[in-house]
Amino acid sequence: MRPDRPTPPAHVRAEAPDFDSAHFRRSLGCFATGVTVVTTHAPDADGSGKAPFVGITASSFNSVSLAPPLVLWSLDLQANCLPLFHGGSHYVINVLAHDQLDICERFAYGEGDRFAATPHRLGEAGLPIIEGALAWFECHNRSRYEEGDHVIFVGEVQRCGWRGDGAPLVFQGGRFGTVGPLPDRGPGT
Repeated sequence: MRPDRPTPPAHVRAEAPDFDSAHFRRSLGCFATGVTVVTTHAPDADGSGKAPFVGITASSFNSVSLAPPLVLWSLDLQANCLPLFHGGSHYVINVLAHDQLDICERFAYGEGDRFAATPHRLGEAGLPIIEGALAWFECHNRSRYEEGDHVIFVGEVQRCGWRGDGAPLVFQGGRFGTVGPLPDRGPGT
């Protein structure tokens, strides 16, 4: 702990929640989040011919630090692809544009090779960067923390880029949408 930050008193403890999960979920739904697709390698160890990549829709993306450049996202402990993300050395976070709802749904609910119908190119780490995404971040899988029913992944960004135009795909209150700038309120307001 830094010396300029006070140490909390020992008697301060978290209290048990006084709400149920449905109430918590509705409260969380008030917060608008961007939508991403996170991609990584899916080794074809069994020779089945499955797609060499895996991807999953995630709205838990956030920045952590500029120096070093760190971002985070989280994944449910019950996700089938968790071992691939947990054990892999790299992943790409693709920030989806408002016109990429079909890609969002394909990676959230789709079956089979989700990349076959998704225009993409391979980045320097050999992982899919989705064409048309607003931004992308190629990350080294720096650290993982199990908290509650999720694993929090902290990625060190090695390369990134952005499209320069377009609006984001946003999820809020159980619905998808997008955002735009507020009207200019003029000087002094």
